Amino acid sequence: MAVKKATAELALPLNEILAGDCIEIMEGLPAASVDLIFADPPYNLQLKGELHRPDNSRVDAVDDHWDQFSGFAAYDDFTRRWLKAAKRLLKPNGAIWVIGSYHNVFRLGAELQNQGYWILNDVVWRKSNPMPNFRGKRLTNAHETLIWASRSENSKYTFNYEALKAMNEGVQMRSDWVIPLCTGHERLKDENGDKAHPTQKPEALLHRVLLGTTNPGDVVLDPFFGTGTTGAVAKMLGRNFIGIEREESYRKAATERLARVRRLDAAALEVTGSKRAEPRVPFGQVVERGMLRPGEELWSVGSRFKAKVRADGTLVGNDIKGSIHQVGAAFERAPSCNGWTYWHFKRDGKLIPIDILRQQIRAEMEADGARPN
Repeated sequence: MAVKKATAELALPLNEILAGDCIEIMEGLPAASVDLIFADPPYNLQLKGELHRPDNSRVDAVDDHWDQFSGFAAYDDFTRRWLKAAKRLLKPNGAIWVIGSYHNVFRLGAELQNQGYWILNDVVWRKSNPMPNFRGKRLTNAHETLIWASRSENSKYTFNYEALKAMNEGVQMRSDWVIPLCTGHERLKDENGDKAHPTQKPEALLHRVLLGTTNPGDVVLDPFFGTGTTGAVAKMLGRNFIGIEREESYRKAATERLARVRRLDAAALEVTGSKRAEPRVPFGQVVERGMLRPGEELWSVGSRFKAKVRADGTLVGNDIKGSIHQVGAAFERAPSCNGWTYWHFKRDGKLIPIDILRQQIRAEMEADGARPN
């Protein structure tokens, strides 16, 4: 894995780790060249003294120099500068994820809005195995917050809704994610057996972010690369990454880690797509192809209502006339209805959803190279 030094003018260095200050390097990269940014900036934890467990053993907390600022004003200035540099790199339809704790996430959110980013969601990452509160003076801090924002209000950002729904066993993905801390075999260690990085993020978290908000081949930038979780998941999922990291020990750990990652094959990278992207099939095509005949009866879910197919692809039932959607909505006294899943036809005494016929037509269209309307 190549590691490059910051230069005045950098071409887009795909799948590389850049050594140096993230603001300086981002200012030297081509504008509007990145699809997504995932940023895990310093949290500015403001730790005062060492933290110990009840048995007096020392907690390996974040007390590194890179997380220390002289005050809120210095941290806010740093946040303003790196977010400005990041926004310049995003494509018009690009987006950004930032993650933080209660120490800094509110300041991050305010600055995102100050700079014209458009906040889409805040996501609560609830840790299933959080570190206890050893002093017993506060609630156990069991979550971190991610903010997902598009470059602007008008950005047509990527959101693979169906893929995330499929990952969640067919249920719409919510904004609270229960994922364990990075532990066990995934936790990188240095030559002394200590944590290679104090705040290494779990790959499961990045998998969900990249699967849901990028596509294969997209460019993902991580300006606080650390030990390379973003790069490892991006490589596995067929995305390109750019990492920026100023600490040599983290770059070394990330380089070794990335060398062990294998990219998934093309078939494995495919995800469930949106039904809106599938070719449009009017119900009239089902009738004109003879898959259903005029006068044939259709039955609602549960066989509570029935209607007859008309020659023009509309239905009539109980003096209600209209499309498969309109008649279904009228029967149910609902504002809308998906007629494709609501209506069924009978074959051999069994009720079969008419959507089966639509899928047959779509399969023929795709085989012939048809594209969505």
